Amino acid sequence: MAKKLRIDWFLFAIAAGLALFGAVMVYSASAMISLRETAGDPDGATQFQYFFKQFGFTLAGLFIMYLTSRIDYRFWQKPAVVFAILVVTVALLAAVFGFPAINGARRWIRLPGFSFQPSELAKLAMPIFLAWFLTKNEDSMGDLRQTVLPALLVLVVLGGLVLAEPDLGTALVLGAIFAAVFFAAGARILHFAAVGACLIAAGVCALVFAPWRVERLMAFLDPFAHADDAGYQVVQSLYAIGSGGIFGEGFARGQQKLFYLPYPYSDFIFAVVGEEFGLIGTLGIVAAFGLLLWRGTRAALLAPDRFGMLLGIGIITGITVQALFNISVVISILPAKGIPLPFISYGGSSILVTLFAVGILLNLSQHAGFIEIKKDTKVERQVRKTRKASRARPRTV
Repeated sequence: MAKKLRIDWFLFAIAAGLALFGAVMVYSASAMISLRETAGDPDGATQFQYFFKQFGFTLAGLFIMYLTSRIDYRFWQKPAVVFAILVVTVALLAAVFGFPAINGARRWIRLPGFSFQPSELAKLAMPIFLAWFLTKNEDSMGDLRQTVLPALLVLVVLGGLVLAEPDLGTALVLGAIFAAVFFAAGARILHFAAVGACLIAAGVCALVFAPWRVERLMAFLDPFAHADDAGYQVVQSLYAIGSGGIFGEGFARGQQKLFYLPYPYSDFIFAVVGEEFGLIGTLGIVAAFGLLLWRGTRAALLAPDRFGMLLGIGIITGITVQALFNISVVISILPAKGIPLPFISYGGSSILVTLFAVGILLNLSQHAGFIEIKKDTKVERQVRKTRKASRARPRTV
């Protein structure tokens, strides 16, 4: 039986620190935009519109993270829970197509006073399902029909719906989660290579058959040659990071966020960090995600059972791969795609689901690496009886 330990406060502190820092950076990146958007408000213009929302979501997310850390991770292994999460996720992903497109994409469910991005939930549904399914079929990992194809079908459904929104970045994150969990579960190299080839082929098709993605790819190869169209956002991002130097311009003193860099509080908030805190600040963010990867992977590898190990690997892979994608886009290592920086970018769906996922890791870390061995009282009684008889036996000279 697994012995429950203290919560991993180091992991908690990393996640909470990144989330709170993100709320502060949302204020810095959005203050002037908020003033412009609320200029005609009868209650008066405010620079805190985005900050108050993000800070509220952050506090709610931290509370949810703590509550989730109190729920035994085996709860997510129950078939009813697994299928409920999967069905709800698929239903919400399908429901987005009934809402108006925003900037050419249908990614949000928008109701009066409420909006939600279901693709964020898919990043949690995928590792929960895979951990349960690949644990249930541990003895048939090499069976193509019984294990490989059903698991791949779930990826096709979730990833296909996300890709149709369109959201290639999140679809790639789902593919990375699948690959990491599938490999950790002990997949055959041939099956793993075949699945990897299929995922790469699907990514190439998604790129080639979408003209705007081809345009982004051309802008990625030479962003300054497309500085007036597809490469505009990346060029402004590079200007921001370059002007930050080593130590940065100082908090809230960045210039590119002043209506040069589009949506600086969202997907390109890392550029604002680079301009205001310089190389030191950006390396600090990268180091924080590195520490998060270490603690999350540690919790997964020291899990007392297969389900916990696979679940932890899936969750930490999703968070760190998404962070890697976002940072790579901002510094022009990868072509531009709309994907937020976990914990830091503006967005309630992202911060709530990400902190919820970290809560699962925190509970998993409380069971890591220790096994409680029950005492054999019958043997102990026999040992005590033998010792008593030995002491009572008269000594011979």
